[in-house]
Amino acid sequence: MPLMRSLDAVFPIERQLELDASPVVLVNVFTLDSADEQTFLRAWTDDAQFMKRQRGCISIQLHRAIGASPTYLNYAVWESMADFRAAFGHPEFRTKLTAYPDSAVAVPHLFQKVGVPDICVA
Repeated sequence: MPLMRSLDAVFPIERQLELDASPVVLVNVFTLDSADEQTFLRAWTDDAQFMKRQRGCISIQLHRAIGASPTYLNYAVWESMADFRAAFGHPEFRTKLTAYPDSAVAVPHLFQKVGVPDICVA
């Protein structure tokens, strides 16, 4: 099971899950030992396949750091916090976390798009 760390100690994901927002974006950075990459990828793939079947999951994308760094970034878009909360708390998903290698450290955080005039839309 990956160790979970907070991106923001004052407002960790557990507190974010209490809010209502739509849509939401999960950004999750994983670090791990390079020897565990294949185990990580199998666990993440199984995890992502489960999430893709859940109500409100719009998209999931995994990125790997450039070079020899075994660091991954998962970016997932959800229709609502309620949908993400249901999937994240689902007993089947919680069981899947045990497949991650012991060296994996996950840093999940939830975001919403921000509109900036002449740059991007919310």
